[in-house]
Amino acid sequence: VQLQAYGGGLVQAGGSLRLSCAASGSGFSSNRMGWYRQAPGKERELVARISPSGIRDYSDSVKGRFTISRDNIKNTVYLQMNSLQPEDTAVYYCNQVRYESGRYYPANSWGQGTLVTVSS
Repeated sequence: VQLQAYGGGLVQAGGSLRLSCAASGSGFSSNRMGWYRQAPGKERELVARISPSGIRDYSDSVKGRFTISRDNIKNTVYLQMNSLQPEDTAVYYCNQVRYESGRYYPANSWGQGTLVTVSS
């Protein structure tokens, strides 16, 4: 599976961006998908995930501001980001998410991320 995220850019605090991630290969509709981000000097974190049936979950840091969605025809997952804050500045990646022993893990190697920069 190859993954490519795009749609990042520079935005002022309070603004919005919509990220997209195109996945190649088969089986997309059966996979749990997620958006991760990695801020400078920090570990990569899972901020949003969506199940094959469309059940969504978010980290506390983005809940109420970000919305994850998917289009199984286009093999694409989206992240609508509203009310962006400087602390949202990071490189954003998408990946298939697997669940094991009570935790969620990225299932594939990382593809190209997209940089989101939020100015104050």
